[in-house]
Amino acid sequence: MPTNEDIIRFHETVKKVSEYDFSEYSEKSFARRIEKILVDYLLNMEELLEKIAEDRKFLEQIVKDITVNTTELFRDPKVWQTLKHRILPKLKENEFVNIWHAGCSTGQEVYSMLILLNELDMLHKARLYASDINEDVMDKAKAGEYVYRFNIEYIENFKQVIQVNPFNFEEYNSTAFTKYFDVNKINDTMEIKPFLKNIVTYKKHDLVKDNNIFNVKFDIILCRNVLIYFNSNLQNRVFSLFSEALERKGTLILGAHESILGHESANFIKYGHYYIKK
Repeated sequence: MPTNEDIIRFHETVKKVSEYDFSEYSEKSFARRIEKILVDYLLNMEELLEKIAEDRKFLEQIVKDITVNTTELFRDPKVWQTLKHRILPKLKENEFVNIWHAGCSTGQEVYSMLILLNELDMLHKARLYASDINEDVMDKAKAGEYVYRFNIEYIENFKQVIQVNPFNFEEYNSTAFTKYFDVNKINDTMEIKPFLKNIVTYKKHDLVKDNNIFNVKFDIILCRNVLIYFNSNLQNRVFSLFSEALERKGTLILGAHESILGHESANFIKYGHYYIKK
């Protein structure tokens, strides 16, 4: 495991040669990432620092290795059930509905939202924005093509959210998964239908240092399972960013193990799986 001194030197080197700053990432999880990088690239710490300083392409690759990119279709179905039945219907009278997926990764969450909006007949008024520090994963999100066998278990998530109403079990929707995905079992692919592509505005965004690059006030912001890798000071800075970017009574949705603590909590009211800006 890299020492504290090693991690400090890594932070200093990265900040010296780039605009990136990982100094306020959670110490333990960050050290594990660096340890994995050293093993994967067969380098010691001195070699890693030297290569980062001299090779910009290698630095960009290391940044991608450090950032976590895990997402699922309708991850945590209860969250999406709440969105479908409790949050989005309240926005039906809006002329437009502005939604930001911060840390969108490979896009399954973005397409989950688009599917919900279409089911609620709100797709025509939706303005979706998605961002990530890793442009490679955003390219995958734009393509909307995934490995079928890897994602097949999440078809059950789709059923729980789209077909069943947990607030009224007498209501059932027979919408099939294939309404939204073209599945090719021979090639082991599933691809989002063309009508859901090219709706989203994607931009590279670094939550550590960037402001609201979209210059939009949002009705909903989703940032799930990203902030657990930040220390409390950085988390509060990001919550401040989200507070400023949200409309009054806008909704912020975090990951299952994330919560707003510290002074920024005064700007929000917690309701189960989500927060409402005061």
